[in-house]
Amino acid sequence: MNHKITKIRRKLMTELDKERYEHTLGVMYTAASLAMCHGEDIDKALLAGLLHDCAKCLPGDTKIKLCKKYHLSVSEVEKSNPSLLHAKLGAFLAARKYHVKDKDIINAIASHTTGCPHMSLLDKIIYIADYIEPGRKELPNMAEVRRLAFMDIDDCLYRILEDSLEYLNSKSVPVDPMTEKTYLYYKEKRKEGEE
Repeated sequence: MNHKITKIRRKLMTELDKERYEHTLGVMYTAASLAMCHGEDIDKALLAGLLHDCAKCLPGDTKIKLCKKYHLSVSEVEKSNPSLLHAKLGAFLAARKYHVKDKDIINAIASHTTGCPHMSLLDKIIYIADYIEPGRKELPNMAEVRRLAFMDIDDCLYRILEDSLEYLNSKSVPVDPMTEKTYLYYKEKRKEGEE
C-alpha cells in the first residue's frame, strides 16, 4: 500500500497546484490520525485522504464535460457551481485513473464535500479531515471542532454540518441539497439519541 501511495503522491504533485497539494497531504495525515483514534483502517484513510481532491484543480467546464462523457449526473446547482463536482468526479477518477478498487475509499471521496445520510466511519473521517486539517484557514469554532473530532466523531460531524450550513446561508451561496439532507438526517439521529 505504501508503494501505491508514494506513486500516487508523485502523480498528484504535478496535477494539483501547490496549495491544493499541501492541503491534500494535511487531509491524508489527519485522516490517518482519526483512523488510529477511531479504529478505522489506516491505509484506507491515507489513500482516501490523498485522492479526495484529485479532480479539484480541473477547470469548471472540464469537470462538466468529463461528467457528461462518463455519464455522471450534473444537477442545476452543480452546473452553476462546477467546483461541487470535484467529489463525484474525483471518486470516478480514483477508480479509473488511480485504479482504486475499494468501494469504501471511493464512497468516502464521493461524499467528502456534502456528506450523505448513513455515512460510514471512513466517510466521516474524510469529511472531517478535509475540514480540520492543520493548514485550513481558521473557521468559526475550529478549536472546538478539532477537539471533538478525536473525542466524539458523530458530534463533530453534526457540528461541522451545522456550521457549514450557517456559513453558506449567511453568504447566500446556493447549498447543495445533499448537504441539507445530510444535516437533517443527523439532526434526527441526535434527537433519537436524546430520547
